[in-house]
Amino acid sequence: MGLLKKKKKKKSAATMARFSGGGSSASEVSPLRPTAVTKQPPCIDHCPSGNDIRGWLTVIAQHEKTGLSLDDAQDKAWMMEAETTPFPAIMGRVCPHPCEGECNRKEKDSSVSINSVERFLGDWGIERKLALPKLDVGGPFEERVAIVGAGPSGLSCAYQLARRGYKVTVFESFEKPGGMLRYGIPEYRLPRTVIDAEVQKIVDLGVEIRYAERIGESLTLEGLRSDYDAVFVGIGAHKGWTMGIPGEDGPGVYTGTEFLHKVNAGDPVDIGRKVVVIGGGDTAIDAARVSLRLGPDSAAVSKRLGAEVHVLYRRTRAEMPAIEREIEEALEEGIAIDFLAAPVKILRDADGKMTGMTVQRMELGEPDDSGRRRPLPIEGEVYDVEADAVIMAVSQAPDWAALGGGIETKGSWLEVDDWGRTGLEGVWSGGDTLTLGLATISIGQGRKAAESIHLTLRGQEHTSPAPLPKIRPDRLKLDFYETSEPAKRQVLSPEQRLAAPFDEVDLGITAQQALEEVNRCFSCGLCFGCERCWMYCQVSVFKKVADPVPGHYYSANLATCDGCKKCAEECPCGFLDLI
Repeated sequence: MGLLKKKKKKKSAATMARFSGGGSSASEVSPLRPTAVTKQPPCIDHCPSGNDIRGWLTVIAQHEKTGLSLDDAQDKAWMMEAETTPFPAIMGRVCPHPCEGECNRKEKDSSVSINSVERFLGDWGIERKLALPKLDVGGPFEERVAIVGAGPSGLSCAYQLARRGYKVTVFESFEKPGGMLRYGIPEYRLPRTVIDAEVQKIVDLGVEIRYAERIGESLTLEGLRSDYDAVFVGIGAHKGWTMGIPGEDGPGVYTGTEFLHKVNAGDPVDIGRKVVVIGGGDTAIDAARVSLRLGPDSAAVSKRLGAEVHVLYRRTRAEMPAIEREIEEALEEGIAIDFLAAPVKILRDADGKMTGMTVQRMELGEPDDSGRRRPLPIEGEVYDVEADAVIMAVSQAPDWAALGGGIETKGSWLEVDDWGRTGLEGVWSGGDTLTLGLATISIGQGRKAAESIHLTLRGQEHTSPAPLPKIRPDRLKLDFYETSEPAKRQVLSPEQRLAAPFDEVDLGITAQQALEEVNRCFSCGLCFGCERCWMYCQVSVFKKVADPVPGHYYSANLATCDGCKKCAEECPCGFLDLI
């Protein structure tokens, strides 16, 4: 990159640029004129929250070119992300970052560490006490909106409505906010101080959160529909599933969500000396690592004297849906994972006390409806494992009974349209009420529902912007960019982790690493001022603008264009096309 130059400050970035023909006649203009077209990079395209990832990476990377101080650029980047999510510090810790999986930079060396930068920005916003941005759309408004559930989807919806000027009340059945973020994710992954700090920013906008308010008891959904102008349902999926195997009805058996909720709420949990966790998702790995930290022999485990926690997963590691880094850290901590293994029954003594579990060896057959190969039992291959407690982290669903009825579901889930509207007039929904998904998906659904509620209350049409053309690696000049290694997050060693079991494990990246990482972004499909069009043009089509911003560094007088195509051919980020 190495071509940064100081420029004057500009208030806002251009999202689409067009070049002027300068008033010349068509006969004087080359048929191969350049046109500047902003394109959709895959990071943004694969962010369920809808974050302008390229925007907040490049505003920092190009801060010297645009005349911003580094602090101002990082403030601006935080504000840009806050347009679509109020939880950058939270998501920088727990999001599995599907954006990185599609990053064009993979074709050069390795993806930009987007999630690490997001976490840095989130912590920056907390440290700087930055306030969430309001949105001037004609408010404040008199309409009142009720949100059921203070999880990521409900709080996202509340934030987006409050910043537009609506009066928002959130009804939360638990004692504290966050939903699955607080009650489903262990504290060593997501400190509660981070949740509290980012939720407080939403409250500071005027959102009221009423705790220990369970719909279906003192309140009803129908009552909320009568008292409020719109209702958003985001109760989450806190009801864990059991497996229906012999012996599961009795002491020592927990669902994954029940176990994590108890621990995260500070309730006592007796799991004994040996724990078996069933499942291969994030809940299973979280439950296993928390069990290790609660167990009486966790100090012995930290000295590698033997694992006290077993995870059973009926497929292989290749199919395991849990975050890869979490699996690695569980193994480092001494947790054993038995692959191709499924529970048959829970063993109990004459007094009903759990003693162990019978396990069936499996093999993979043909793919099932999920696209993964179906696990099949191997006849005659069973074995027993000792267990004082069993945690079934196989799946979960919303507890619709807690809502007190009044809303129709399809199986375990609600059905909504593209804007989150349910079949009930005036009721929207999002998050794990629709199906199990990532927190980033829930945040995006909450935002989309808020936009729909606003449009409905204002009597406006629901429209979506025309999609931008997508840009993939074949439109980039990869050789232009220097090879570089991504930032590595600092993670405590297994010994350090188990010595302070619930202290945060992942310490993120430094400010210097963040600055180096944003400069790894290719700025796919958006001008970053590399100067190549200006340097290669022999007929002075391009002129540097006086007040550059990311995406807009040059104007062009196409009357002088001779159609050599060099500008488009040399544009490394694919911003220039030919008409």
